[in-house]
Amino acid sequence: MAPLLWALPPVALLALVFLYPLALVVQQSFQPDTGGTSVQPYVDVFASHAFREALWTTVWLAVASTAGCLVLGFVLALIIAFVPFPGARAVSRFIDVFLSFPSFLITLALLFIYGTVGMANGLWTDVTGAGEGPFRFLTTPWGVLLAEITYFTPFVVRPLLAAFSQLDTAQLEAASSLGARAPRIVRQIILPEALPALAVGGSLVLVLCLNEFGIVLFTGAKGVTTLPTLVYSKAILESDYPGACVVAVVNVLISVGLYGLYRVVSRRAGA
Repeated sequence: MAPLLWALPPVALLALVFLYPLALVVQQSFQPDTGGTSVQPYVDVFASHAFREALWTTVWLAVASTAGCLVLGFVLALIIAFVPFPGARAVSRFIDVFLSFPSFLITLALLFIYGTVGMANGLWTDVTGAGEGPFRFLTTPWGVLLAEITYFTPFVVRPLLAAFSQLDTAQLEAASSLGARAPRIVRQIILPEALPALAVGGSLVLVLCLNEFGIVLFTGAKGVTTLPTLVYSKAILESDYPGACVVAVVNVLISVGLYGLYRVVSRRAGA
């Protein structure tokens, strides 16, 4: 009985600050502006081109960002873990600090470098005398992709470094002494050991990318609308609260489903 009593306060707090607002969002998604209770908001949103385009943009950006993070994260983790260089420990610690940075901060840094009036364009105009610089990709989907890969790669590197720290170096030394070259050692020894960590990191990045709002907003990418930004657009710009709630419910369902997949992968990987 005592454990149940101790559990009541946090459960009540969770219900108040999370479950109750979520229930209100779901309720509002079934209440069109005309009044009553209806599934018409879902019909209207699902039939709109803006929703289908936002859903497709959200999915392909998340998948592409996850793939980029997996490739770049694996390469960086290999270098940090197996290539001796001064400062490797400091780089590893910096990755831990990097995980605490807000996403918009990374986007602002990229804007300072590659933005329309950023350092790269400024250097180009100073050297060539041109009226404007050539770097304009940051306001395109490729800019969003670059920002997401830059920000989320450490979420893949961290579990990989943990996996590499448990790798038996005797296997690497034996393979090297038998004449195996680095690519073969990576492919046949290191990569199989890294697959669980890659699966965990990739699953987490996929969930985070699907819900990313700050990066898309701060890059100012034209024509790039994801589900989170569509919620913002419908609620703030269009005052279409039932439509915004419908998109939010869809986003939550996708996120919860992928989080369930992440937990399954983590459990099987022993994370």
